[in-house]
Amino acid sequence: MMRGSGLWQLAQSITRHRRLARRCFAAEAGLKKTVLHDFHVANGGEMVPFFGRTMPLRYRDSIVDSALNCRENGGLFDISPLCDLISLKGKNCVEFLEKLVVADVAGLAPGTGALTVFTNEKGGVIDDSVISKVRDDHVCVVVNSGCRDKDVAHIEEHGKVFRAKGGDVSWHIHDETCLLALQGPLAAPVLQRLTKENLSKMYFWGFRELDINGIHCFLTRTGYTGEDGFEISVPSEHAADVAKSILEKLEGKPEAAGLCWYGKELEQHITPVEAGLGWTVGKRRRAEGGFLGAHTILKQLAEGTQIRRVGFFSTGGDSPPASHSEIQEEKGNRIGEVTSGGFSPFLKKNIGMGYVKTSFYTAGTKVRIVDSGNSYDGIVTKMPFVPTKYYRPS
Repeated sequence: MMRGSGLWQLAQSITRHRRLARRCFAAEAGLKKTVLHDFHVANGGEMVPFFGRTMPLRYRDSIVDSALNCRENGGLFDISPLCDLISLKGKNCVEFLEKLVVADVAGLAPGTGALTVFTNEKGGVIDDSVISKVRDDHVCVVVNSGCRDKDVAHIEEHGKVFRAKGGDVSWHIHDETCLLALQGPLAAPVLQRLTKENLSKMYFWGFRELDINGIHCFLTRTGYTGEDGFEISVPSEHAADVAKSILEKLEGKPEAAGLCWYGKELEQHITPVEAGLGWTVGKRRRAEGGFLGAHTILKQLAEGTQIRRVGFFSTGGDSPPASHSEIQEEKGNRIGEVTSGGFSPFLKKNIGMGYVKTSFYTAGTKVRIVDSGNSYDGIVTKMPFVPTKYYRPS
């Protein structure tokens, strides 16, 4: 559930943070290091700052090679600088969480999960999140590290009120764990060699507690590349050993999945319906509401929105469309704005996402992308840009 739309988009964002950090080099001393920092450095990782933490931007091969290898073989990612794991426990933890997110948490069977969003009173997105129901009294929530402080403050603010009314819920941030993502066609066969659990019975969004190479871990079958894969929560003291064991089995080495990146496609003034995430609002939640911003979101589901998130291809420019570039219709009138863009090594073309007026979001609509005074042709396309390969029951 890496909270981003792909490796290229992530790399561009990190590069911008790196340039800023070089101008403020003295501040780097306060950066938090991932548990695997030394492991990355020893293996040639180029460490860069990202939202107050360090993470590897690239290794000895190029970003293009890494992206293609993940699609064709498999890749292992240290997503600890990107994500944080929070546990909610107590007999009323599901009831409490449903006040904050749009998902039908009560309807999830133990051992399953879903993508959801935290919303504010106006229906805007505070953060996108992956939730996994361990049991009816235990739910795991993965949030974006860049949103961690406000997410935790949000949970604590509403949790105090909930507990003051007699609700039974507690929360814990798992700073003692490291999060890894194993993605690509080889993910399942590689991981199967390290666990006794039958992974063929574990489907997309599935959750398990199991041993990997003899280490007790939390495992979800999900990820943010569009490929089949897993996210692994492993005790920090064993993270390097688990990573090494996976890489030893992975004899090979997220860009076009069309997934939202918080701070780009998702913001507090954007609703899940505008972002094309209306499907995350569970059927029961649509009928009952009861979550922050429900009035706005349910009204948009029924009546539509004025803007919508779209994907597009662009041609004519030497570089991908930049964030905040203007999107125009063919006559030159402004209809929206680019939120993110990148070059897809898999498709070998420039891709991007943005928000446009609803009347222009149909696939095949021709647009113009205006970036720094230069204008390029674009065409709205269906997403995901590359078909997903999630492992589902046949």
